[in-house]
Amino acid sequence: MVALNQDKDIVGHVLLSKIKIIDGDNTVDSLALAPVSVAPDYQKKGIGSKLIRTALKNAIELGYRSVIVLGHKDYYPRFGFKPASLWNIKAPFEVPDEVFMALELADNSLEDVQGIVNYSKAFFE
Repeated sequence: MVALNQDKDIVGHVLLSKIKIIDGDNTVDSLALAPVSVAPDYQKKGIGSKLIRTALKNAIELGYRSVIVLGHKDYYPRFGFKPASLWNIKAPFEVPDEVFMALELADNSLEDVQGIVNYSKAFFE
């Protein structure tokens, strides 16, 4: 999803990618929120927040129940993200607990979910 200025130039974008949370033989489909960007001249104007809120709304409409993000600990909680460790969800690499977060898109949608996030190989390239 992109944000355009009055001249129809792209000034921001957000992407949700399919991921899996794997715990042994149990696999849960989820989404990763990444990347999110806003051009410097357009930052601090609510564009990033609007992109994220719209992307999360679209995820709900598509039937997804959770989103994972690796991001700034003071930014993403405003959208409801909490440390993924609350559900025993872990990144496949070392990362500080406070920046690896999850969001339930429906009440208690991560209640019985735990495991390691499996990103597509594009995340590692």
